[in-house]
Amino acid sequence: MRTRAAVLYEAPGKWSVEEVELDDPKEGEVLVEMVASGLCHSDDHIATGDMPAGHLPFVAGHEGAGIVAEVGPGVKALEVGDHVLTSFIPACGECRWCAMGMQNLCDLGALIMQGHQLDGTFRMHTADGRDIGTAGLLGTFAELQVYDQRSLVKIDRDVPLEIACLVACGVQTGFGSATTAGSVQPGDVVLIAGVGGVGMNAVQGARESGAAHVIVADPVAQKQKWALEFGATESYDSIASSMDRIQHLTHGQGADVAILCAGLVHNDLIGEGLQAIRKAGTLVLTGISPASEEAVVPGLNATSIAITQKRIQGALYGMKSPREAMPMLLGMYRAGKLKLDELVTTTYSLDQINEGFDDMRNGRNIRGVIHFAK
Repeated sequence: MRTRAAVLYEAPGKWSVEEVELDDPKEGEVLVEMVASGLCHSDDHIATGDMPAGHLPFVAGHEGAGIVAEVGPGVKALEVGDHVLTSFIPACGECRWCAMGMQNLCDLGALIMQGHQLDGTFRMHTADGRDIGTAGLLGTFAELQVYDQRSLVKIDRDVPLEIACLVACGVQTGFGSATTAGSVQPGDVVLIAGVGGVGMNAVQGARESGAAHVIVADPVAQKQKWALEFGATESYDSIASSMDRIQHLTHGQGADVAILCAGLVHNDLIGEGLQAIRKAGTLVLTGISPASEEAVVPGLNATSIAITQKRIQGALYGMKSPREAMPMLLGMYRAGKLKLDELVTTTYSLDQINEGFDDMRNGRNIRGVIHFAK
C-alpha cells in the first residue's frame, strides 16, 4: 500500500514529505491510521546529527496516537477501531526488566535506533525500492504505519488523540523525572533547567509532589512565563542567575533536586547542576548530550561525589513502564490534575513538519503536534 511520510535522507538534513510504500502487517503486527504525533526534540536530534540514525533513509516520530485499521495474524489484544498510543520502548514481557516491572528498560530497547523491525526487516520503502528505517520501532511521522503489537498501548476513547499523544513520551518523561527519578518530596526546593515539552512536565510533577519552590531556568523569556502557569514559583534565564535565590531559600545548602531537561545537555550544564544541589541531593539527567561530545564533566570526580553523597540519576521515560504510566496520566488529565491541552502551542499538518521543528528550536512552542487531518 502507499502512504505519505516525512523522510530524512541525510543528517544534518530536512524532512521530505512524500509517498512511500508500506507493507501489510505481518505476524503480531498492526496497521494504524495515525491521528497525531508530537514533535519531540529527540526526533530533531536525528535530523541535526546529534543522535545518529541507525539506517538512512529514515522516518522518525515516536510520540504518536492513532486508530487500529488492520490487525495481522497472531494479534489478540487489539482489534480494528481501538485507540492506541505508541511506546518507543516495546515490552517483551519476558526479560528481567519486564519481570521486575521496569518495562521502560526492556531488552528490546536495544533495537530502537537500528531502524528495522524486531525481526530485522523493514516495513517501509521508498518509491525506488530502498528500505526506510524508523525511529523507536515506530516512525509516527506517517499517515499510516505498521507497528509490532508490543509497541502499542490501548487507551480509552474519551481523550482526544491529538492530546493523548503527548503522554507517549514528553509528559511522562518530564513528570516522572520529578516524581520518580527525583523523588521530589513535600517542601523541597527543585531546580528545572529547560522547560520545553519535557521540562514543563517536570514542573507539573514537582508541583504535584508538593515541592515548596519550583525554580526554572530557561533562556527563552516566553517559556519562563509559561512555566509559571504550569506550577513554577520562579523563573530565570540560566542556572547561574537562579543560584542566589536558591542559596537564600536553602540557607546556602543548595536545591534538593535538579532536573536537566534542556534540548541538549552539555557537560558544562551537568557541572552546573551538580554545583546547584545540596549534600545528598539528586541530579536527574533527562535530556541527552550530543553523540560527539566527550564524556568529561567539569568538576566531577569521585571525591566530590563521595564526600557530599550526591546522586546522579538517569531517567528513561520517567522511570515508569508505559503501560502503567499512560493510563495513569490520562486519568489525572480527566480529573483536572494534569495540564495537557495547554502543552500544545501549535498544531501542524504533516507538510509543515520542518516549520514545526523550526518553531521548536526557536522556543516558540511548548509542544508542537502534527495533526494528520489538517
